[in-house]
Formats: sequence, structure tokens, C-alpha cells
Amino acid sequence: MPAFRRRKGNLPRLVPELDDAPLGQVRRRVETAWSRGSLDTAVMALMANVIDDAGEDWDRKAHRLSVLAQSAGRSLPGIWRQHRPEHHGALLLHAWSDLIQARQQGAVVDLGITRETCLQAAALIPADPTPWTLQLAVLRLERRPSTELSAIWREIKARDPWNREAHLQALGYLSPDECGSSAMVLDLLDGVRSAMPSDAPAAGLELTAFVHSHQRAVAGGGLSAVGAGEIWRRPDAARALDHAAHYWTSPGFLTHAAALADLNLLAYALLKSSRTAEAGTVLRATSGVATPWPWSLEGEPLERYAHYHGRYASEDPDAKRGGRRR
Repeated sequence: MPAFRRRKGNLPRLVPELDDAPLGQVRRRVETAWSRGSLDTAVMALMANVIDDAGEDWDRKAHRLSVLAQSAGRSLPGIWRQHRPEHHGALLLHAWSDLIQARQQGAVVDLGITRETCLQAAALIPADPTPWTLQLAVLRLERRPSTELSAIWREIKARDPWNREAHLQALGYLSPDECGSSAMVLDLLDGVRSAMPSDAPAAGLELTAFVHSHQRAVAGGGLSAVGAGEIWRRPDAARALDHAAHYWTSPGFLTHAAALADLNLLAYALLKSSRTAEAGTVLRATSGVATPWPWSLEGEPLERYAHYHGRYASEDPDAKRGGRRR
């Protein structure tokens, strides 16, 4: 990944598509359609193409669906589904939109219909883990018992063992804030730590869990907040940071769709553990692309990202020595 330079194109910015340029083009067309409240056949074709073009890269397909669902609002996915009721992308986008709406306070969404939509999509492309990942997201929202998780988890793992979105959904479900406990989170991490390839799409799962633990401690106030930094001195957290800081910025190491989001996560974790020099290196590797989370934990995301970048990563150490980053 390229080093951060102070060029116009690399100034700190929030772009939901991250570095997926084709997705960014479609997102902008979808947002224009949303602003005028209508969806023409050209935009529907663009959405279908960008989802279909992901092929069997299920991780990228989930990333594209997530970004489009956030951009399309409530009505556009329904319009597309009415026009293309047998297109798996239209079904999945509609289901994803349902989940986004269901998280809004006061929203009324029939999640039973969402489950039916997921089953229809699963029948169209049996190899795709995305419908099952969305089923897992429905379980989270409904706070269903963990006995219902196992069957869905088996379906996901059989199709895409290291799917990023699925693992993050599982982490959320098993957290003490939702349907599980700290012990259940540790069981999940123990179950994947030794088997997961270090460059898998779900490589950021462990760091995500540590950031959530840190934030939970801060939110608890009192002695819990004072001791929140101790999380990063735990041997397992230090090992995870050491590994990620060493490998993740290597050219071509992280290739999954949300790699830039994971680099934002790593930079934040390094800052919280006072490893500022390494955080600066990681921030440069993001090429100026910020993500809402985890920077939103401290305030306005882009402002916080820009603050830390300006403080720790505004200059490339190799450039100062006359060297050249490859």
C-alpha cells in the first residue's frame, strides 16, 4: 500500500467504498438517485453489475452490498427488488437495508420477512455465505439464544471459512453487550487464532475484540476507565499488535476489500497502546482514507483521524532520510 503523501488526492477523507473505485462510482450514482427519490434502470444495472462483478470473492461482495445499503436508504432497495425479484443482489441489498433500518430507534421492520428474503437469495446462489451472514445479523437484532447460532455458523464456515463480515457479526453476537459474555468472546478467538491465515479477510477480528474491550472499560468509568490501558499490555494483545504492526503494511499483504478499514483499526489500537511511531507508519499506509469506526469512539471521526495523522504521520521517515518507500 502506498505511503501517505500530502497530495490533494491523499488528504484525509471519509469514503465508504475505501479503495474500491468501481464501487465508489456506483455509490455516487445511487446517492444521486436517493436524493431525487427515484431509481432508473441505468442505476439498477450499475448496482447489479458491481455486485455480480465481485464473483465468488464473497468478502468483496459483502463489502459492496454493505456500502450500497448504507447509500440507498429505505426505498431504493425495495424498488430494485420489485423490478428484479429473482436477482440475488436485489434480494440481499433489500435484506441488508432491512437490518440497517431495524437498528434505527423507533423503526418497524418485520425481520421474519428479512429471513425469508435471505432464504430466497441462498437458493439462488447456494455457495454464497452472504445470506447466512445476514441471518446471523438477524439473530443479533432479535437476541436469539446461542443454540440457534451454531447451525447458521456451520453454513457460513462451509462456504467461506474466514469471511470478515460473518466473523464481526459473530463477535458482536457473542459480546457481553449483546447475547454473550467475555468468556464466549475468548472462546471464539481461541477457536480461530491458530487456524486463521494471517492475511485472511477476518484478520482484524482479535484487534476488534480488544478495541471493544478497551472502550467497554472506558465507558465503565472509575477504576475501570483508569485501568483501560492495561488491556494493551496483556500478552495476547501485545502479540496481536506486534504481528499486525509488522506484517499488515507490507505491500500486497492485506488484499481483502476492507483492508483499509483494518489499517484504521490497527492505527487506533497502536495509539491507545502508546506505540505512536508504529501508528504513524500505519496511518501513512491508509493513504488518507479514514473510517468512521473506531475514530468515532473519540468524537467526529474525520477530525480525530486527521488530528492523529497530522501529529504522527505527516512526514515519511524514509523521505526525510532521502530514502524511497517501495
